[in-house]
Amino acid sequence: MNTGWGAHSGWPALATALILAGCGEHTSEPETPSPIGIVKTAPQGFRVVQPPQAVRDRLQTEAIVPRVIQETVEAPGEVALDLKRVAKVNSRIEGQVEHVYVQLGDRIRSGQPLVAIGSLRLDELVQEYLVSKAQAEVAESNLRRTKELWREQIVPERRLVEEQGRFNETKARFQHVREKLLNMGMTTSELRELERGSHLEAHLYTLKAQLSGTVVTQNVVLGQGVSPGNDLLEIVDTSHVWVFANLPIEQARRFKKGDLGTIVPKVGEPVTAPLAYLAPVADERTRTVRVRFDIPNEKVGLRPNEYVEVRLPFKGPASLAVPVSALTMIDRVRGVFVERESGYAFVPIETGREGGGWIEVELGLTGGERVVTAGVFDLKNVLLKEAIQSGEEG
Repeated sequence: MNTGWGAHSGWPALATALILAGCGEHTSEPETPSPIGIVKTAPQGFRVVQPPQAVRDRLQTEAIVPRVIQETVEAPGEVALDLKRVAKVNSRIEGQVEHVYVQLGDRIRSGQPLVAIGSLRLDELVQEYLVSKAQAEVAESNLRRTKELWREQIVPERRLVEEQGRFNETKARFQHVREKLLNMGMTTSELRELERGSHLEAHLYTLKAQLSGTVVTQNVVLGQGVSPGNDLLEIVDTSHVWVFANLPIEQARRFKKGDLGTIVPKVGEPVTAPLAYLAPVADERTRTVRVRFDIPNEKVGLRPNEYVEVRLPFKGPASLAVPVSALTMIDRVRGVFVERESGYAFVPIETGREGGGWIEVELGLTGGERVVTAGVFDLKNVLLKEAIQSGEEG
């Protein structure tokens, strides 16, 4: 009770004495047990609490043994675009924009027309393609007829060799022009349409989407002149993103590709993902190692350039550990209740690593001792009430 703590100035010294009693003379055990519990000096110098049966029934103890403590490395992270899902749209030929089919913010699908460019150079290539194809067909027909005449010994072998050379030359020219058109983005089906005579508007060079996504950059308008390499549009697919973080070298050594981490956005639910990449070279300036997670993002909704927190759990070396629930504070001293033959002693401890509901004990306990893991609050109340009563009697 607050009134009890404030009314007895001797309480802090008495509470401290519960822990440090073994440093001087031991006090004698009271002749008449208190209805709450008995406090007496433990052999190790700590006060021992003998709680009433009702409190004992609520207590649970556990032997302290070496345990592997799962720790967590935390680092700031940043969401980035998956570079396999980014497309820059540019022309491979000089010309003028005749049509713009999309605009900033549009959701598009792979293969969808984006921009049509009028180009005299394209028209020339189409004409060259059709002429070279016709020449190759004529040369193939002449070669086939010459082979028949040669087998019948009507023409000399020299004629056959000449026809073979002409066919090879025309075929190579045709293939060269065909490859140019394919590299510009025309498809084989479009070339077949040209061959069938459907090329009244062949001079329009249509750029199509290479992937499905969203138009996030637009640098093109109607009538604009374009040259090879000019970036006209940028398309990104954010259904899958990357998350980068930088870890100190000594921390990065604890992890390997495939280890699971947790990405915690400032707004939204955490997402678990495997470690996809650890840089083989540390940053020269910061001496950190860059790591990357690949995140399916359709339901998560992370945005590129957004800041997040990255958490990577790892298992440290085995050491003596107690459940975090066993810890309590008495008079600003951290410790646990340890089971003794005569009751329960409050033992100050020094702690270290913490993780997974366990905390490392660096000093104060030995293996095999049993600590109270449930009912700690009840024991603490018994100890404090007994200390108050002792103060009142003094």
